[in-house]
Amino acid sequence: MDGMKFCNQCGSQLEWRIPEGDNAHRHVCGECQHIHYLNPKVIVGCLPIWEGHKVLLCKRAIEPRYGAWTVPGGFMENGETVEQGTIRETVEEANATVELGGLHSVYSVPHIGQVFLFFLAELKNLDFYPGVESLEVRLFTEDEIPWEEVAFNSTRFALERFFGDLKNGGTDGTPHMGQFVRGL
Repeated sequence: MDGMKFCNQCGSQLEWRIPEGDNAHRHVCGECQHIHYLNPKVIVGCLPIWEGHKVLLCKRAIEPRYGAWTVPGGFMENGETVEQGTIRETVEEANATVELGGLHSVYSVPHIGQVFLFFLAELKNLDFYPGVESLEVRLFTEDEIPWEEVAFNSTRFALERFFGDLKNGGTDGTPHMGQFVRGL
């Protein structure tokens, strides 16, 4: 349960209960009976590729994981598509121009309610530089990536699948699916 206390429809106090016909606890308004659903956050990002084997990574200038490396990405905004969000985040973090390809990987983190969607992207030029959320942006080959400094399991998953696909001659176009499991 998060910190919701009042209904955004009528302002009355919320109850934490299982609504009739449902199977999970929800915030329910005691007055107007409006059900307030808590849904996962969608994070979008891309692997900007240069020369077919180099990936642009961003060194984080924000928490969590300040100073660690990740692909450009972040939370989707209302009113944008996953593609628009990915391009926006790539500009915000790396000031990079990309052409999006297909969806590369999907990574779920159920215990914190997040779903990551990573696209492959062609880096259009080398005119990139750190945005306000990045300390540094840089191209890496697989051997150059500071793997011990990769910020998130989702980033590691996407990078490992990309380089694995390169070694195996490509992908069949089906996105790679992964999930963070606590305790592993």
